[in-house]
Amino acid sequence: MSRPPLLLIEDTPSLQMVYQATLRGAGHEVVTAGTGEAGLAAFGQIKPGVVLLDLMLPDRDGLDVMRHILTTDPAAHVIVITANGSIKKAVEAMRAGAHDFLVKPFDNQRLLHAVENASHALQVQSATAEPSRTDAPLGDFIGSSPAMQDVYTRIRSVARSMATVFITGESGTGKELCAQAIHSTSNRAGGPFIALNCGAIPADLLESEVFGHLRGAFTGAIADKIGAAAAADGGTLFLDEICEMDLNLQTKLLRFLQTSTIQPVGASRPRKVNVRILCATNRDPMESVRRGQFREDLYYRLHVVPIHMPPLRDRGDDVIEIAEALLTKFAREERRSFTGLSAEVKEIFRRLPWPGNVRQLNNVLWNVVVLNEGQNVTPAMLPLDLRPSAGPADPPPGPGMAHPLRGLAGKTLAEIERLVIEDAIRRHNGSVPRAARELDVSASTLYRKREGWMRTTSA
Repeated sequence: MSRPPLLLIEDTPSLQMVYQATLRGAGHEVVTAGTGEAGLAAFGQIKPGVVLLDLMLPDRDGLDVMRHILTTDPAAHVIVITANGSIKKAVEAMRAGAHDFLVKPFDNQRLLHAVENASHALQVQSATAEPSRTDAPLGDFIGSSPAMQDVYTRIRSVARSMATVFITGESGTGKELCAQAIHSTSNRAGGPFIALNCGAIPADLLESEVFGHLRGAFTGAIADKIGAAAAADGGTLFLDEICEMDLNLQTKLLRFLQTSTIQPVGASRPRKVNVRILCATNRDPMESVRRGQFREDLYYRLHVVPIHMPPLRDRGDDVIEIAEALLTKFAREERRSFTGLSAEVKEIFRRLPWPGNVRQLNNVLWNVVVLNEGQNVTPAMLPLDLRPSAGPADPPPGPGMAHPLRGLAGKTLAEIERLVIEDAIRRHNGSVPRAARELDVSASTLYRKREGWMRTTSA
């Protein structure tokens, strides 16, 4: 079956010949143009699905040409080509709707890889195209507030691209749900979705977790291990808490992004993988860059399309919608008869600042269902620190604050340990790694304890 022609817009004759020969050698029909005007004219005539566009053209700005193409045919997949010193220009193009970008110099395999990805995405898009609301909830998200409608629209607009997405937001706002929604809405939905928490893995093991290792590569490597990048081949790799990544590994991640190759620890040669990268952090990434904790060049490589997850306190009545859904879920799991929230509880929930966001709301509803019986949730069923008697100006004190023994009498050592840990995490705005540093333990220890608490509660 013949493929639709590709359009190559490149003003350097020697490069035009090289790219054309490589693409034709792989079975692609190629139409070439040396200027922006000639490229737009050819685009109108042949209506290609995939366009290779150099951003530095003699007669017109490459971004302007791309916008013209996408205005004419929003379904077209544009791969932009830029010089090594113009990464910011490529990022701007991705945010404006480009499918992928190539940085000169690139090898033939990288060129073919980008074109095959775009062609495949075009086929999947044509096969599954159907009209849909762009502001309707996606995946496991609940809520229809204006802030979340903006998120849904942004997810849909970026899903078909190969652009890396940098998700920011406070702890508990649903950053991993956002990544999963991008994956499931993209043409990679049939491939694997691999999530890796960079803050939960010790620095000396993180490289092996990301890129894998061979047996005998280091002490304890008793068998070959496939890393997350290889496991995500053909799908999506989600790097959570990316700002916690060790600086040495950041260098290797940057090389991976530039070459699409990985080299497991102990391997003698690299291998190609086809992976889309999504990442997230609850920190301010630019502050991490200023402090020297995050490479600036990696930041600009990853921060192509930013998506900010709004805190629960900025989502209006979403808090009620989410709470009712959680109540139904937990009532079914715990075999309770709860059916709704009282009017007083709804008002309390609307007023609360929810520093732990949806994760905190989840724990509150689970606590209510496990410890109470009834049909409607009333204020008396809420945890003490959320009840109106606690007063809005009296936030729950942590064990290490003004009165360190307040409220600890009669509690077991395990219960006190949990209070101390959760207080530290709350005071660090949900950052487990920062809480771990304060408590002088590893982040993996805190993640393990929290998972244990969740299992105990659900048992």
